[in-house]
Amino acid sequence: MSDTWRVEINFTENDQTTRADVVLDVGGQHHHGWGRAKRDPFDTDVPIIGEQVAAARALIRLGHQLLGAAENEIEEIERQPVRIHI
Repeated sequence: MSDTWRVEINFTENDQTTRADVVLDVGGQHHHGWGRAKRDPFDTDVPIIGEQVAAARALIRLGHQLLGAAENEIEEIERQPVRIHI
């Protein structure tokens, strides 16, 4: 079996803050993670850096959600508490 999951990342930016919203719809489930990066006013304005930091933080949150969903599904099968370690 081979599946491909597509993650969508949308960015919202203002003067010093970049927000990334990550969305994954898979298996009938909707997952959303968000992350934010704030630029110091004295730093050089390089938008890609803010996007990278915000996206990384959003993907980390998304990853935690996916682990939680997997734990819940395993618990339903095993009928006992499950903790997946990363």
